[in-house]
Amino acid sequence: MASSTATMLKASPVKSDWVKGQSILLRQPSSVSAIRSNVTPSSLTVRAASSYADELVKTAKTIASPGRGILAMDESNATCGKRLASIGLENTEANRQAYRTLLVSAPGLGQYISGAILFEETLYQSTTDGKKMVDVLVEQNIVPGIKVDKGLVPLTGSNDESWCQGLDGLASRTAAYYQQGARFAKWRTVVSIPNGPSALAVKEAAWGLARYAAISQDSGLVPIVEPEIMLDGEHNIDRTYDVAEKVWAEVFFYLAQNNVMFEGILLKPSMVTPGAEAKDRATPEQVASYTLKLLRNRIPPAVPGIMFLSGGQSELEATLNLNAMNQAPNPWHVSFSYARALQNTCLKTWGGKEENVKAAQDTLLARAKANSSAQLGKYTGEGESEEAKEGMFVKGYTY
Repeated sequence: MASSTATMLKASPVKSDWVKGQSILLRQPSSVSAIRSNVTPSSLTVRAASSYADELVKTAKTIASPGRGILAMDESNATCGKRLASIGLENTEANRQAYRTLLVSAPGLGQYISGAILFEETLYQSTTDGKKMVDVLVEQNIVPGIKVDKGLVPLTGSNDESWCQGLDGLASRTAAYYQQGARFAKWRTVVSIPNGPSALAVKEAAWGLARYAAISQDSGLVPIVEPEIMLDGEHNIDRTYDVAEKVWAEVFFYLAQNNVMFEGILLKPSMVTPGAEAKDRATPEQVASYTLKLLRNRIPPAVPGIMFLSGGQSELEATLNLNAMNQAPNPWHVSFSYARALQNTCLKTWGGKEENVKAAQDTLLARAKANSSAQLGKYTGEGESEEAKEGMFVKGYTY
């Protein structure tokens, strides 16, 4: 939406009261104003702008299959380096390859995991045994996916907020990723509650997600739409709900404007929780109540899967909250797309030592099985380790 942002000076001021209850003036991109003023029933028709429509629906349904969720292992090389440093390893391609091999080759992983989000290096990488990572995943009945955004950068004119870059050249990149074996994509953008959020930041996030989704579908990739509400802050759960309600409404408005086929996307939202630094914590039942209410009010039943991010929750907390949301039938497949909440204990168990690979894989499988049970609403929490209870919140987290 960079071109839209560039036309801001031509637009009329739009009043916003999202910034901590204060009324401020923000300028709305003229292209957005035009969309708002020229909406007709036909322009809201949701259709696939792609010859891949049937395949997109099939892929989305495969990923949103009972008792399964997504392993997010798409950390950038820099973030992967931080993870490796935590266990005393250098950030080399060989070490990244060894760790990613451990993950994708865990025996029976496909029983609990339906999709794996990869970083670009991993999509083209082979395992330590010389097999393509993509082929190992497919053999496990796991759909390969790819992170396509180019990360967050400061959003000029906002309240110290960010926007997600990566639309330039995206069509050619997604086409190449499809040829390499990827069948779904992921684009993460974030909204910060302590920083507002400003109307400008929310519109930028929503528009970027919508353009990415349309381009991905046109290349045959199911887009994971990820509008993450950051955990940073001392706000209560009601404040999170109010912000998420506005963000999700904006996202789906622009998805429709860009003719994105809802049956061929997956939503990866944050759960509705208090800020990480809030004094009052929420029970899994409260998180489930708020989150499911928001889903019912904002998400069309046509969307096949809601794949929640963990966002710095502990492994145990993320599983308990997911389980609470699956105590009654939902119109969507309500599942998980976890990174740290699946990998944290696994990484520590491995420690970079070959002799620990099996034990680390067993730990990964145990976490995947726990979340599989939670997706089915049958998780009991028995036998959880102390490591699983450790919080993983990082203020201003980026990857």
